[in-house]
Amino acid sequence: MMNSWKSRTANLTKKTIIGSLALTLAAGPVIGPRSTAATAAPASMISPIVDMEAQAPIHYDIQARLNEKDMTMQGSSRITYRNTSQDTLSELVFHTYADANRSASTQTSMFKRSNEEISKNHPDKKPEDFLGGIDIESVNASGQALDFSNKEQALTVQLKQPLRPGGSITVQLDFSLKIPYGSQRLSYYQDMINGAHWYPVMSVYDEHKHQWNAAPYSTTFETDYYTSADYDVLFNVPDSYEVAMPGTITSREVGNGRKVVSAAAENTREFVFFASPNFKVDSVTRDGLTIEYFYLDNQPDKKQIIDRYIDQAFKAIQFFGDKYGAYPYPDFRIVETYVEGVAIEYSRIIQMGQVQGQADPAQDTVFVHEIAHQWFHSLIGNDSETASFLDEGFADFSRVYFAEKQGDKLNGFTSIRFDDTSLKLPIASTNDEVGDMASPVYYDKGRQAIYQLYRSVGEEKFDRLMREYFKRYVYKNATIEGLLQTIDDVLGKEARNEMSAALYQPGFMLKPEYQLTEEEKTAYMHDQFQLLYQSALTQIPDLPYETMSRIMDKALQGEPLSIVLSDQVSRRTRKQQETMVSQLAAFLDLSGVKYDIIRDRKILKEKLKNELGTSNLILIGNGKSNGVIQALKSGIIERANKMGFAWKNSMNQPTTAGAYVIKHPFNQNRLMLHYFWNGEQVTDEAMETYMAKMQESIGFTSAYYQYYVLDKTGKVLLDKHVENPLSKFFAVE
Repeated sequence: MMNSWKSRTANLTKKTIIGSLALTLAAGPVIGPRSTAATAAPASMISPIVDMEAQAPIHYDIQARLNEKDMTMQGSSRITYRNTSQDTLSELVFHTYADANRSASTQTSMFKRSNEEISKNHPDKKPEDFLGGIDIESVNASGQALDFSNKEQALTVQLKQPLRPGGSITVQLDFSLKIPYGSQRLSYYQDMINGAHWYPVMSVYDEHKHQWNAAPYSTTFETDYYTSADYDVLFNVPDSYEVAMPGTITSREVGNGRKVVSAAAENTREFVFFASPNFKVDSVTRDGLTIEYFYLDNQPDKKQIIDRYIDQAFKAIQFFGDKYGAYPYPDFRIVETYVEGVAIEYSRIIQMGQVQGQADPAQDTVFVHEIAHQWFHSLIGNDSETASFLDEGFADFSRVYFAEKQGDKLNGFTSIRFDDTSLKLPIASTNDEVGDMASPVYYDKGRQAIYQLYRSVGEEKFDRLMREYFKRYVYKNATIEGLLQTIDDVLGKEARNEMSAALYQPGFMLKPEYQLTEEEKTAYMHDQFQLLYQSALTQIPDLPYETMSRIMDKALQGEPLSIVLSDQVSRRTRKQQETMVSQLAAFLDLSGVKYDIIRDRKILKEKLKNELGTSNLILIGNGKSNGVIQALKSGIIERANKMGFAWKNSMNQPTTAGAYVIKHPFNQNRLMLHYFWNGEQVTDEAMETYMAKMQESIGFTSAYYQYYVLDKTGKVLLDKHVENPLSKFFAVE
């Protein structure tokens, strides 16, 4: 799983994230050659080594019917379970994760904001519409009813006869499901159903602890811990629906406007579905692998973008197959859904957000991260409550590894080397221990620890380790200790001890010899900010040219930038201006932007017609005391009026303050941004708001401003802006 927009900044340290996302100008000073692909493509992407015919210990035979009018399901699941432990079992335990939707307090919090937005836009929906759950109607085996209880998302079934080691039992569960409205892993919204956790799934039995895993689904992160199983699923749906599921899919009409979609999926860790009457399907087959993208055909030329995503998926699957072990399934599916700001991995299928018209698959690192989860979640499983590093750390290292070998300097190994922070929490912490620090612990530090191992032993030995790790744990559940033992066996005890210390000791930092130099950091930050601004500004195709944030984008592209302060001011005003410009300069330095600061009227006059005529400008101060405003006043008024900003009226309002951006009076290809006030200085009452608006104005995560005016208390009197669709992803919780 990965947050799709915040991940664009995941390569930055915590200190840098604060600087880049919040643009904290008001908070004081802001604290090689291209590589080539590793190996040639084999004749087929389907693994000749992994035994797909090996019998899984669990077989599900599920029949279900979707009642689309009230969004409920009726289902019957026949499960054959083989006891692979050395214990005799008196009960079976199933996860009923759908019951996480019984109340808002047990639903996953990462979708809370989305549900709140949906609720605002659909006032007809009641709070109970956003809830759901699963009811177990009966459980039987060999024609006999079995006693059961379904509490706290765990269904416990009492067996009539103990199940001995090696023995098998078949039980049948009849259930009904209410699908919640909104945005959850199990939900429906508009014309689409997200179908995760829709049936009772066997929990994992731990023979060392002699108990079943019965933990409810995490409200803060993920609880994905399953045994690979074989599935045969018959799904009765309206015949207008396209259904994405893992496995080999067939369909047959059954009359009355309905059809049965069937799927057969062997050695598959979990079974999800996505359904919509408006899905289009783009399908491509290469070297024995078929990749399908289920998408909404809601914009011109979208298929061309989808084709590029499919091509990128083939590249990633080929790369990971070469490095770790070949992808063993004949199918892989990608689904476009209405989730925002997050992408989610499942076995043989990934859930992405909506594809934008300006999307560039080559820069979509989240997409590659989710594909990498097919190795580190689907094929090699783990308990994501106790060892999330094993899936998130390796998936994130893998997407960086892929980027590095594609010659991507921004998203490759440089992004790992940039981070020189330390955390108190060990990488091997549990979900309960990390709380809201999952991203820096599992993703950032996790991938860094793996990178350090990679650097210390070299690529050839690292790849050999990963192929052995895959061989040992494919279709199984790995542990951190199992990983360390594999390192010991392949690379030796010294490598094991170093990795163990990296994972278990708090405060892990990349060795100094693997970190970036200060010069490399500055260059990297510049390139990162350049990409972030370009990506953000293209989210709105018709964004006006006169946009404050665009002045940062232009400076990052190498256009000149000059900051001009008012010079005929009092000492007190000069001090206020210097506070503003020092914090602005701190952010510009952080992002690697080059700029000049002009404080003296004599120097200003020398540069006005030449350098300043071709430079983007940021002006600070009262218009009556700023030399540029006085020199170019008529042109400024004309351009401001054309843009819709009544310059004279706004400048003649005493004690007001604000900002506006226009085309440069001398050069329509440059911009001029003026942070102004009409009194001697910004009032004390308005100062906090003024600085907050200043920090918003040139950011890429808040609204895109053309102008705004504040009164002496800081209240917004007037503004003109374009809402930024990314803002919601960066709002403070």
